[in-house]
Amino acid sequence: MGEKAKTRSMLDHKKYYFADTQFNLMMKKRIYQILLISSTYDAFMLEEDGRIDEQIFMEYVSLNLRYPPQFIKVTSEEEAFAVLEDKHVELIISMLSIEKSDTFDLALRIKKQHPKIPIVALTPFSRESSLRLSQKDLSAIDYMFTWLGNADIMLAIIKLIEDKMNVDQDVKQGVQAILLVEDSIRFYSSYLPNIYKIIFKQSKGFMTEGLNEHQKMLRMRGRTKILLATNYEEAIDLWEKYKNNLLGVITDISFKRQGETDKTAGIKFVKKIRTEDEYMPVLFQSSDEEYKDVAYQMRVGFVNKVSKTLSMELRNYINEHFSFGDFVFMDPKNSREICRVADLRTMQERIFEIPDDSLMYHMERNRFSKWLNARALFPIADMFSEISVTEFYDMDEAKRYIYDSISAFRINKARGVIADFDRDRYDEFLHFGRIGEGSIGGKARGLAFLDSLIKRNRLTDKYNSVTISIPRTVVIGTDVFDEFMEENNLYEVALSNHSDNEILDHFVASRLPFRIHEDLYTFITCIRNPVAIRSSSLLEDSHYQPFAGIYSTYMIPNIRFNDRLMIEKLSEAIKSVYASAFFHDSKAYMAATLNMIDEEKMAIVLQEVTGKQYGNRFYPTISGVARSINFYPMAPEEPGDGIANIAFGLGKYIVDGGNGIRFSPRYPKKILQLSTPELALTETQKSFYALDLNPDSFHADCDETINLLKLKVKDAESDPVLKLVASTYDYNAHSLKDGMLSAGKRLITFSNILNHGTFPLAQILQEILEIGQKEMDKPVEIEFAVNLDVPKGEPRLFSILQIRPITGRDETIHLDPGTISAEETILVSNAALGNGIINDISDIVYIKPEAFDASKSLEFAAQLEKVNDRFLEENKNYILIGPGRWGSSDPWLGIPIRWPQISAARLIVESSLENYRIDPSQGTHFFQNLTSFRVGYFTINSHIGEGSYDVGFLDSQPAFWENDHIRNVRFETFCKIALDGKKSYGVVFKPKH
Repeated sequence: MGEKAKTRSMLDHKKYYFADTQFNLMMKKRIYQILLISSTYDAFMLEEDGRIDEQIFMEYVSLNLRYPPQFIKVTSEEEAFAVLEDKHVELIISMLSIEKSDTFDLALRIKKQHPKIPIVALTPFSRESSLRLSQKDLSAIDYMFTWLGNADIMLAIIKLIEDKMNVDQDVKQGVQAILLVEDSIRFYSSYLPNIYKIIFKQSKGFMTEGLNEHQKMLRMRGRTKILLATNYEEAIDLWEKYKNNLLGVITDISFKRQGETDKTAGIKFVKKIRTEDEYMPVLFQSSDEEYKDVAYQMRVGFVNKVSKTLSMELRNYINEHFSFGDFVFMDPKNSREICRVADLRTMQERIFEIPDDSLMYHMERNRFSKWLNARALFPIADMFSEISVTEFYDMDEAKRYIYDSISAFRINKARGVIADFDRDRYDEFLHFGRIGEGSIGGKARGLAFLDSLIKRNRLTDKYNSVTISIPRTVVIGTDVFDEFMEENNLYEVALSNHSDNEILDHFVASRLPFRIHEDLYTFITCIRNPVAIRSSSLLEDSHYQPFAGIYSTYMIPNIRFNDRLMIEKLSEAIKSVYASAFFHDSKAYMAATLNMIDEEKMAIVLQEVTGKQYGNRFYPTISGVARSINFYPMAPEEPGDGIANIAFGLGKYIVDGGNGIRFSPRYPKKILQLSTPELALTETQKSFYALDLNPDSFHADCDETINLLKLKVKDAESDPVLKLVASTYDYNAHSLKDGMLSAGKRLITFSNILNHGTFPLAQILQEILEIGQKEMDKPVEIEFAVNLDVPKGEPRLFSILQIRPITGRDETIHLDPGTISAEETILVSNAALGNGIINDISDIVYIKPEAFDASKSLEFAAQLEKVNDRFLEENKNYILIGPGRWGSSDPWLGIPIRWPQISAARLIVESSLENYRIDPSQGTHFFQNLTSFRVGYFTINSHIGEGSYDVGFLDSQPAFWENDHIRNVRFETFCKIALDGKKSYGVVFKPKH
């Protein structure tokens, strides 16, 4: 393979960052208005039937070009100058009338007043006109062209001048060019339209590398440009300036050099090229056949100018030698074709089939880089151009490098982009796809933003042996939802008072639009893990009213052995999510937020689940929620340090308010729950959730957890992943030991990660929260999952599942606890969430402390729902007070309420009972809705002096309504609620009579 280069660091494609090509910065200068100066007769002859605008427009449309220019036609000098004064003209085309002697004088006068506007002279093709031109002062004319009766010449003129206007800027982005050296007006007037047609066809081909319509249109800006030189000095100047961006050179042999015609100027020019670039493709074109042998000896192509097949020969040479069209792998021994590839994906698939000698032949000649450049794939072309074939130990290593580099490039290119789902092109390298044309909804928008945030901040591979990304995602647009609802006449039952089960049955019995079935089949062939089917409505996770956790999310196993069954389960899950938009809770939530249920539109997010299979169950190593603002900081933590809550297994445990490990990413070793062995035993995770991989475990059900397994921590004892997150409680020593090497009770502590840094979880969270808050310009919450149990040598996976803003009150207040007397308050909290004043509440609903019975907490939830419904009907709000954790899935920790059951509450208070201390319950969808809807939130442990609760005052007030467990007091005037978010201090004042 030859001597190795001193460094092989470039061969590590993972370290190579592929910057996005800024196609939007290309072709910034355009020709929008053209002044056409001619006699009426000449203008008509040019247009054939008087419609040049239409011809150019149709030409642009046929070639997928945008911004067709407008022609302004004038027939006199006075009109010309009037237009130039009144309108912004980028190009002047003057039809030369050989009868008029002042045509060139007019050009000189225009140039004097408007020196920056290019002037093109268009003349009929005749010997007489050529002789007349040779006698004129052409200094004011930028280009001369011959009119050959074909409107294609107008397109070529426009594009040649646009290329000249933009080339200096665009080559910085990697844009390539073809250098044409020709002094015959007749011939370049013929060549240029042909070459441009070839280029436009090529650019239409490489548009397919774009992942959506917007990208495809932008990629057209990266097309190859044409540079025209009409003498030796111009040719040398353009070569020196752009030789690193040239795909090839087409040159005449006889043209002017040093002001005189030199019959071998082209040969001299090519000899210079060959001294600097041995493999630069060159095509001689001459009307003298004797130069064909010279071309052969110089190893360049040759076409005869007077050949009847000139256009075809020109096209064939450009396609074959200028890297247009397919990449053709040749056998270097006999020049026979081995195979051809049409695009980057096919190149990746076929590279290992290429014989070693053919691969070496093409690499030595830099063919890969040229082909990629011709397709506007500039970042990877640049990478390949920097690697010499001599740097590889053998061709197997070279093939692996090409394959891995293309993989890295395609993955990088797909990040941060919502690609149109194309079942013929979709594969594992496309990260975020979109089925349908409708909206993708709030949750999917958040995911798309996350994907772009990760890419923009270069987080993907920032941490050693860690990949940060969103899971592979496909979104089904709201237009599919509309089609599904209308084709199956579902609105009548959806908007009725039918039970949730009846609505679900109707939806599941209906058919999804047939057009998406093939797309779903393609999707399931490209995924390895189970699939989460999540709602993404128009209202979800918006800045002002996030519908967190209101609609259903289902998970289904990946049934690899039965595509038909997999599609059946996937379809059932999609229809079940659609149905959940019309369940009772959703309708109540809509009423509470003053939204119209029939205006809601549902997109669907299909997402690979992060984790690993253990036997017949699947779960991630870590699931969690993190926020960039901490309403419950413990010194030295500050509110801006953020907070995270993590658990072992699926995220449902966190969502349900289970005992996850709570820590600030800035202080990951400071964990209150692990401060004593007693706390660790009582306050850490006892169970976890996993997905049941038995295909029969999932069927359509109003309960989205139908196929989730709630397991004890000890059930994971044989799973290798447990040792990565567990510690052991030694009963004899009454101590906690990291890991699972000793006998004892296994506790989920994440000590290896948080204390010993075996995985940079805290650093990753801290950085993502900081970036997310900065880019959203408000505090944010993220959901994430981590898989640490990966094969040796593969990166561990940190998946960000969601990002949403945490909205807060705009007004700022400052409360001084020292100036507030206990006699004037009902409630005081030193752990209050929220900021601002609420002064329109006159109702307090509270659980009677003496009547609380944890064993009846489910009954309390049902009773509270009826109370809440009454407030919704009255369009009133209230303060809710109760013991323990609101929304806990464990009835012994508090009342297992769902948000829609208390959606009219404006302040929710978690109060302690004697010997029943509580910690603030963060980490749930329930909690997210509290903060996002600006609902106040107090935690009060009055028995140990953390806040106060004057229940005696409430008991002394007449009841507006009560039963054995719940009491509603309604005051004649409003209570004032004040929350100081910076101090985490909140007060409810007694109403003033």
